[in-house]
Amino acid sequence: MVPIPHIVAIPYPAQGHVLPLMELSLWLVKEGCKITFVNSEFNHKRVIKALSENDDVQKKISLVSIPDGLGPEEDRTDLKKLTEAIAEVMPGKLEEVINMINECDENGVSCVIVDENMGWALGVAEKLNIRRVAFWPAAAAMLASLFSVSKLIDDGIIDSDGAILKKQGIKLSPNMPIMNPSDFAWACFPDPTMRKMVIELVKDNNERVKSADWIICNSAKELEPGAFAMFPQVSPIGPLLASNRLGFSAGHFWPEDSSCLKWLDQQPNNSVIYVAFGSFTILDSAQFQELALGLELSKRRFLWVVRENLLTDEAADNAYPKGFKDRIGNRGHIVKWAPQQEVLAHPSIACFLSHCGWNSTVESVSNGVPFLCWPYFADQLFNQSYICDVWKVGLGFKKNEFGIIGKEEIKNKMDQLFGDEVFKERALDLRAKVKSSVKGGGSSDKMFGKFIDWIKTG
Repeated sequence: MVPIPHIVAIPYPAQGHVLPLMELSLWLVKEGCKITFVNSEFNHKRVIKALSENDDVQKKISLVSIPDGLGPEEDRTDLKKLTEAIAEVMPGKLEEVINMINECDENGVSCVIVDENMGWALGVAEKLNIRRVAFWPAAAAMLASLFSVSKLIDDGIIDSDGAILKKQGIKLSPNMPIMNPSDFAWACFPDPTMRKMVIELVKDNNERVKSADWIICNSAKELEPGAFAMFPQVSPIGPLLASNRLGFSAGHFWPEDSSCLKWLDQQPNNSVIYVAFGSFTILDSAQFQELALGLELSKRRFLWVVRENLLTDEAADNAYPKGFKDRIGNRGHIVKWAPQQEVLAHPSIACFLSHCGWNSTVESVSNGVPFLCWPYFADQLFNQSYICDVWKVGLGFKKNEFGIIGKEEIKNKMDQLFGDEVFKERALDLRAKVKSSVKGGGSSDKMFGKFIDWIKTG
């Protein structure tokens, strides 16, 4: 009898990384694998708390945790502190988890699937002689930029500490879209010591990933053919969305407020602007007010996700313009966290005002929903160029002289997007391509099949 593969999955400790790896894990369970999903203790508690009562994720997957090296009250948005703590504490703890499984399970751990940003975990698996898979949850083009760091240094685009030496747009390969060096993942950190730490981490991960048996990516060949042609060792198996395969998603850090779906049911088709900035974006009160006033000025229906820590300097309840909620009435609906995949699949959604995180990007693309782009940092800046310049399914905003996106700019871009049906037509064409990639016989589906065969042959 063939033993059941036991896989240990390790995401990077951020919402946008946990969700797609959880999606992949649930799919592997469906394919007959056993999964131990290793979150940091801090995120593990959030995931467990956010699971709804009728969720059976814990019956399907073993959810375990290891410390990230920071105390319960320490600031995990301080990436320097978090990165250093992870490197010091997590490798030893992961090794303990794997050894414990090997003692209890007669077949032991057959494979680890590691977020590419956690390259040290590939080193742990190599030491224990376990098969290794690197998982990239974002755009293949961003991974291509990380893999190209040495060449970028040699070509004088950046220095060895990641500082930008040439400002003009570059192409990593002739078939890839132009990338602005200021959009590179490490370039968004103004602090030189932080930038240097990130670039060193990238170099280390680039070395570690060479030991991986597979590099799998949450994207589709149809979305970014140039990046996959440049690095053929990266295998597209996405987009990993519940709607494509499983029908529900898990791994959220906040409980989802499903009341918004009932509100959406009462709105006309293609009438609602969905506004959500993911888990990391922070707005100051001046920008928050301009956004609120822009939504009011547009006179359009909107669903707005205002999570607890969206604002830098005060509680969200006090930050709305005076009388805003009374003036909006039932035209707008505000929640703390939404079941995003269900929202974007709803017929009343007309466009997505988004931070352009990769999960949000592929969720919107998979539902044929055009974008208004409001990127915050990291890969979101490049994802905006895919959306606006390559796929042409959205528009970006311009900041004023104070660095703020003003209410008039917000209203004008909404009018422009709603007034031009070509955006929706292109979005629907892109949806058809992406849907075909994950359906039987599609490019991602075939690659996924090969991956499953490899997992099962042990």
